[in-house]
Amino acid sequence: MGAFHEKKLPDDAPVAAKALNWVDSRFPLTATWKAHLSEYYAPKNFNFWYIFGSLALLVLVIQIVTGIFLVMHYKPDANLAFASVEYIMRDVPWGWLVRYMHSTGASAFFIVVYLHMVRGLLYGSYRKPRELVWLFGVGIFLCLMGEAFFGYLLPWGQMSYWGAQVIVNLFGAIPFIGPDLSLLIRGDYVVSDATLNRFFSFHVIAIPLVLIGLVAAHIIALHEVGSNNPDGVEIKEKTDERGVPLDGVPFHPYYTVHDIFGVSIFLLVFSAVVFFAPEMGGYFLEYNNFIPADSLKTPPHIAPVWYFTPFYSILRATTADFMGWLIAGVACYVALLVFKSRLTAKLKIVAIVIGLAIIAGMLVFDAKFWGVVLMGLSVVILGGLPWLDHSQVKSIRYRPSWHKYVYLVFAIAFVILGYLGVQPPTAIGTTVSQVCSFIYLGFFLLMPWWSAAGTFKPVPERVVYHPH
Repeated sequence: MGAFHEKKLPDDAPVAAKALNWVDSRFPLTATWKAHLSEYYAPKNFNFWYIFGSLALLVLVIQIVTGIFLVMHYKPDANLAFASVEYIMRDVPWGWLVRYMHSTGASAFFIVVYLHMVRGLLYGSYRKPRELVWLFGVGIFLCLMGEAFFGYLLPWGQMSYWGAQVIVNLFGAIPFIGPDLSLLIRGDYVVSDATLNRFFSFHVIAIPLVLIGLVAAHIIALHEVGSNNPDGVEIKEKTDERGVPLDGVPFHPYYTVHDIFGVSIFLLVFSAVVFFAPEMGGYFLEYNNFIPADSLKTPPHIAPVWYFTPFYSILRATTADFMGWLIAGVACYVALLVFKSRLTAKLKIVAIVIGLAIIAGMLVFDAKFWGVVLMGLSVVILGGLPWLDHSQVKSIRYRPSWHKYVYLVFAIAFVILGYLGVQPPTAIGTTVSQVCSFIYLGFFLLMPWWSAAGTFKPVPERVVYHPH
């Protein structure tokens, strides 16, 4: 590290310039601005799919700010929690608005993150060199799920209480350590004041700190390797004599204006929901949560919030009758790895051993445990996308046409799982959710084969851009 040096400015320089120079000598303010905004070159062919990343950042700010004001009046006590929420709604000036912004923001967060992930799937934003960007994103998604789950108990309503009871009890299905793990999470033998305090600390302090760190890492990693684009073309490969990408434009002002337009549309819709439909028919705020928690009265139907329901459906679809199909699926997948993959002989032997161990486990442990395993697998498998996708190209634009139908069937299965997750279980609903669970998991597990199949279109050397 060299000696301290402060740039000399003329005596008649503006006060603002002198102040900025003083700061820049001690902190890389201008350098950071240039590196991440004014001289960060993004592809010039971004479309509306590239708005959702900035919207996710906006919603994060909304959640932090509204959460701060809610915590000022909330009481993390089993005897006072529900009453404190009602106090916020009725007696705190504009408390109803802050609470509705926070509850609507929770659902909005998952909506924009899901759409952000869809864009990544469509355009191959997880492919080399952006594997770490994608992994940080999956980490953010996992943190969001944890943040939403811990915050869900805080209103201390009927659905909050019993939803937490059901989810925490799932950990009891883990062999050997399950009961003790459930007790550790709850802090008691049932969901109680100890549970509420633990969840409050995780929701307000622990998870947000990790989340903010992952968001920062996600952005830093993205700006290190550069943004992807709808064509999946690396713009850094074609530069001018100054090293500026020929198909790039400065993020500021071009995409800050682009994002401001998206923000204005989003805030219009967000405000409409907050002011006119904050419960959104019981999906954003469940009606049972307007009833105080009662440990002696179980609701007739317990379901998680809508953004968890696709994964909850996979859990609920794993019944004793379904285990035979799962065993057959594992056996077929191992056979596929052995006979139709490029794995080395040693890795094929490892795959056979793991497959036999899983089948043996399915015969020994009950369906509840494997439901928890499949639910967890359905989330964490997203992190394997960079290595599961063997396509010759990144973007859906240059893949075989039938690949689009594969994505469409996957999306439909995911939506159906989400819908069935909020409905009471029925025989036909369970069967449909089992089929959709196979489709969901098959999309990822079979990706090494189907993603490489078909006739691919030639990828242009430079991005396709149509001025408008």
